[in-house]
Amino acid sequence: MKMLNYFKTVLSRVSFDARIFEKELRKAIKSLIAEELTELKNWCYTNFGGEHEAILNRCFVLS
Repeated sequence: MKMLNYFKTVLSRVSFDARIFEKELRKAIKSLIAEELTELKNWCYTNFGGEHEAILNRCFVLS
């Protein structure tokens, strides 16, 4: 759970830059276990769905 919170913080801080956001999101997806990944996915779509929907769709389709 600590890693999930860490990645949420990182993604919030880099959300202004799409390239960095995608890079950090890919790192998070590789690092988290299945339950955490589901929570991260829901959180990302809630918080960044409007701004980075294409990135989220691209990253989470592979996970």
